Amino acid sequence: MNPKILIVDDEPAARHGLRRALDALRCEIVEAADGAAALEEVERSGPDLLICDIQMPKLDGLALLKALAGKQNAPPVIVITAHGSERIAVEAMKAGAYDYLSKPYEVDELRCAVQKALEAVRLRRENERLRAELRQRSGFGVMLSRGRGMERVYDLIGKVAGTDATVLICGESGTGKELVARTIHAQGPRKDGPFIAVNAAALPSELIESELFGHEKGAFTGAAGRRVGKFELAHGGTLFLDEIGDMGLETQAKVLRILQERRFERLGGAETISVDVRVISATNKDLPSEIAAGRFREDLYYRLKVVDIPLPPLRERPEDIPLLVGHFLEGFCHRHRKAVSEVPPEVMRRLTDYRWPGNVRELMNVIERAVVLSDSPVLRKDLIPPDVQPPAPQSPDSAPLDVAQGKLSTQHSALSVWQEDVSFQDAKRQAVQSFETAFLRAALGHHAGNVNRTALALGLKRQALQQKLKELGIDPDIYRR
Repeated sequence: MNPKILIVDDEPAARHGLRRALDALRCEIVEAADGAAALEEVERSGPDLLICDIQMPKLDGLALLKALAGKQNAPPVIVITAHGSERIAVEAMKAGAYDYLSKPYEVDELRCAVQKALEAVRLRRENERLRAELRQRSGFGVMLSRGRGMERVYDLIGKVAGTDATVLICGESGTGKELVARTIHAQGPRKDGPFIAVNAAALPSELIESELFGHEKGAFTGAAGRRVGKFELAHGGTLFLDEIGDMGLETQAKVLRILQERRFERLGGAETISVDVRVISATNKDLPSEIAAGRFREDLYYRLKVVDIPLPPLRERPEDIPLLVGHFLEGFCHRHRKAVSEVPPEVMRRLTDYRWPGNVRELMNVIERAVVLSDSPVLRKDLIPPDVQPPAPQSPDSAPLDVAQGKLSTQHSALSVWQEDVSFQDAKRQAVQSFETAFLRAALGHHAGNVNRTALALGLKRQALQQKLKELGIDPDIYRR
């Protein structure tokens, strides 16, 4: 749908001139002859933008701004003032005006102001849509974990969210770096401002600066008009620079300057623009190694890394997999109108034993594929891609154990080559603890998290099993179905 603009002026000739000037933007135009009529039109048709004169009968422009300030989802307002009325323009901006123009204004100046305001409206609505979608998906976009591996991440998020510190999120692809950035934004003082994400790896080097800083008409071949950059659009909110390690050195220098000075110029422009933006960046690269290789600026690295948040890969927190599977299952069943509710123990074991090189994103895709292809309430084993398999055993020295008899199918692997500074006793202790953890997780998964049945099958007392689970940090509740 074309944006709707409400023109408010008591002079018919002025309204006609504004309408003609905006014809090229292909907007729907409605008119009002005074501020009182404008308020009625706002209630009736909900325009995307309002352009009004200051001097009007009944309700002037300043009074109209104050009346709109108390309304939810009020449109942005561009006021038009007489030449030499800078004081009134300042009052209008304090009253909530988005922008102002002085008479006589240039048509191109008017169009640029209107386009900028409409882009701000579009971004605000997109943010609202994304938030609503996340709420509808019942935890689809929410960070989910009950394991120790994410405790430090949660702790760091809680500490930095209420500040304006720059944050560097490090982790493999698919670990949820953007989700962490959005969580920090949503829990901080800028939550009502925009969240703008830019993927440096997805943009050609010749376009990244235009995307970040914007450009003026004629700045380069194909620049047919002014473009507002992401830094400017993120004013008052958060800019998320994803895959910062893939950004070129020349662009890195300009980003460093913005972080230091909080101002920049558009490409091809002379106007200095000041911005109030929180920057959160993310990378899957080892930036110290990139610095040593001359591919990343050391000074920018320390500017970005006021606080760093390392995200553990999914293979290091297998206790979270049943929880994630349950939430993804619920979300994709809702999206694709399916009714898959049961995950057999052998399927869950296959999922928890897999190494997940693509991390949470890969797990989510596997569950969605299984839901789409399923024709029963049970998530069958054949719906899991064949490459989702546990790692091959490292030693032929293995002995199958029958789960039905209270034992499990597993392998006793020979000890790996240990670092020289780790004693044999430490290595032995770690190997035993690793085996016990895998053994008990599989048993709990088979018995749906029921501690009584698991203890009975293993020939243990319930209290002894509970003590061992506590020592190993295993929560049986995450295996309940």
